[in-house]
Amino acid sequence: MAEKPGKARMDGDRLELDGFMPYRLSVMQQEVSRAIAAAYARKHDLMRHDWRVMAALGDDQPLSANEVCQRTNMDKVQVSRAIARLKQKGLVNQHRDTQDRRRSSLRLTGRGEAIYRDIVPAARAREAELLSALSAAELKQLDRLIGKLYRRARDLNMGRE
Repeated sequence: MAEKPGKARMDGDRLELDGFMPYRLSVMQQEVSRAIAAAYARKHDLMRHDWRVMAALGDDQPLSANEVCQRTNMDKVQVSRAIARLKQKGLVNQHRDTQDRRRSSLRLTGRGEAIYRDIVPAARAREAELLSALSAAELKQLDRLIGKLYRRARDLNMGRE
């Protein structure tokens, strides 16, 4: 993808992706995820979706799988597969609700907590490296703009449900 900012050029049925903002945001998100994944992928044999589930649980637990979906913006299949991998590795426990057998709660195990605590400083350091490309004013503006675009996308999506 070109690093230059630009507008999408549309000639009839053509769309140049390098200038199409949704495409650029998607590609950037993938690059950022790969950069952060370096903090945990090899050392702990975790996939991005695994780490997202662990990060959600590290912030607040117990959570149901549906709550993890909501917090991570991952779909049910991604979350279900990640939970299965994490349970197999002994990083997450899943307990059925005795009152409602359809509901279960997820928690990090002791080993999962230790890995989470190991990854957080590395992920924050990688984030700081990434954001060092921006000035304090640019960071503040980026945060504001991301929030604004997120709210607009959410509003547009709400109209479709």
